[in-house]
Amino acid sequence: MIHFSLFIIFVLVFIGGMSLLRLGLFNLSESSLKKHLARVTGTPLKGLAAGSLVTAFLHSSSAVMVITISLISAGMLTFRQSIGVILGSNIGTTFTLELITINIDIFIVPLAVLGAGLMLASKATVRNTGKISFGIAAVFAAMRGFSYLAGPLTNLPAVGALLEKMDSSHFWAILCAAVITAIIQSSTAMTGIVMGFLSQGLLGFDAALAAMLGANVGTCATALLAAAGSGKEARLTAYAHLWLNIGGMLFFYPFIDSYAAFAPVTADRPEVQLAHASVFFNLVSSLAVLPFADKFAKMVVLLHGRKKND
Repeated sequence: MIHFSLFIIFVLVFIGGMSLLRLGLFNLSESSLKKHLARVTGTPLKGLAAGSLVTAFLHSSSAVMVITISLISAGMLTFRQSIGVILGSNIGTTFTLELITINIDIFIVPLAVLGAGLMLASKATVRNTGKISFGIAAVFAAMRGFSYLAGPLTNLPAVGALLEKMDSSHFWAILCAAVITAIIQSSTAMTGIVMGFLSQGLLGFDAALAAMLGANVGTCATALLAAAGSGKEARLTAYAHLWLNIGGMLFFYPFIDSYAAFAPVTADRPEVQLAHASVFFNLVSSLAVLPFADKFAKMVVLLHGRKKND
């Protein structure tokens, strides 16, 4: 039971680290980020580029979706303009997965100490820099924790049974990952957990790939919650995000085993292979929809109700 308790602590550390990192980055450039998104979304391609860059910068597609929905609610962005941002946010979030596969163990403690010291400063800019440093340290410490606890956790009957079920069925791997991601509100955290089991050889790559697809669907819960009390166009944006990720998952589902066989060519370590797979999946999904962005927007409006002046 102690291992499970430690695992929960590491999940909280990971999410807390991501939140601290995002908060520090956002506070340093809040107004410019919002203005940038609102200004350069005239075409789906521009929206995709802006969404990719801002998401890579903030390390969270969910955060960018919430910002986008807030801009729509404020009348600074329209639903159709948000399509490009949605496509770009899915691409940008893969940057974080690539980042967490880098081994920076020797820098974790120095970054944490430096960050803690800077957060005590009186100047806001210095404090935000400290949040970034401490957040990075927390995220990488949690990743090491996931790998360390992966083995002991499989001795717990419930965890062992869950992993066995995920290993035996791509559908269950997708479903479990989607549900867990919706609960913890972070596809990156979910994929990081999967990487921990994958790196220890406790989960097959095909199951990990299916779980990554499921995490992409589960992360839509954040946008749906953010849009719940907003106007029609904000809700349409959340639905568009959901349908894009469901559509991408359904398209790639038949090719899970084929990609799993090809994955060793892309990298030596399985967790890096999974990060590369996430880049490939999101890049192909977004670029495939980009030429049909307007038609995709019309489909979402048709499915979820047409606005009177739309």
